[in-house]
Amino acid sequence: MNRYLGVFLALIAFTTAAVIGVSRHKAKTFEAERDLDLARIQREYLERVGWIRSIPEEKAYKEEVTTFLKWYFREIGNHVARSRGNTKFNGYLVELSKRTEGQKEYAEKSKAYFDYTKRVFDELRSGSYSPQFSAADRGMRLDITSASVQTQGDKAQLKLEILLWGAQRELRDESTTANGITASIKKRMVTSASFTSTWKLYDSNGKLIGEMTAQGDPMMKVDYPEKYIPEFPPQMVIGYYALDLIPAEVAKIDLLFNVVSRSPSGGDATANFQWKMDAPSEWKLRPGEKWAGAEEAVRPEEEIDPAAKAKASVSSRK
Repeated sequence: MNRYLGVFLALIAFTTAAVIGVSRHKAKTFEAERDLDLARIQREYLERVGWIRSIPEEKAYKEEVTTFLKWYFREIGNHVARSRGNTKFNGYLVELSKRTEGQKEYAEKSKAYFDYTKRVFDELRSGSYSPQFSAADRGMRLDITSASVQTQGDKAQLKLEILLWGAQRELRDESTTANGITASIKKRMVTSASFTSTWKLYDSNGKLIGEMTAQGDPMMKVDYPEKYIPEFPPQMVIGYYALDLIPAEVAKIDLLFNVVSRSPSGGDATANFQWKMDAPSEWKLRPGEKWAGAEEAVRPEEEIDPAAKAKASVSSRK
């Protein structure tokens, strides 16, 4: 009897191990198929997005980008349903809570970046994405998605949100070694996108009365949104600037963004995006309010006053 009992127990153990092995194999196969399906969608996205980035007419872009994003997020929705994925797209937060016990500052910063990324993600998949301004140059496209006045503490500021399509980036392997042996290999996405923005401010007569220059990255910059939401549309940089309100007497604005992006092969793409606009009243200080932090600068009269420039041009021809 004991002999048969041993055989019976061995058979149970073998069957259990086989079932566990098959289950693990199925789970790995399912996971691999899910990753391949997402990679397929994002490959098709990258095959189509070149035209979206380069449409020269702003009106045509706004019409086509809606259709393009609807296609992409329809594919993502079908993918999530097939793979029984996370319909809330908050998997990063779940993992973050596991990894950051006792790291309050890091956890709060990471959550802030996730929250901003998730808000932009929801806006893109809403079916009504419509940036206020958009321009294309050198294979990139810059959208100013919104510009609103918000109060931080007791100070009103202009929050200018941007979305850049097509910055160059590279997935790099970063390995760690111990005793001459590779301990782990991690992949890190490196995105190249350096920003400079210049605001030239004119009065109603076209006279230059002020200038703002923001050297460096936006106050919030997410250059690899897929880190937080893997289904985020690839190759975008998102973020926002927080800027002082402009003087009340400003009537016209000439806004220039300069973006430099270096390719992995070493070449630099320098894109310029420019908008000339009437100054919205909500962007202005109240009459008599001082433009905080402004510094005086000496400029040639011809640069400040177009009338003086025209006069100088006439004199030079005589």
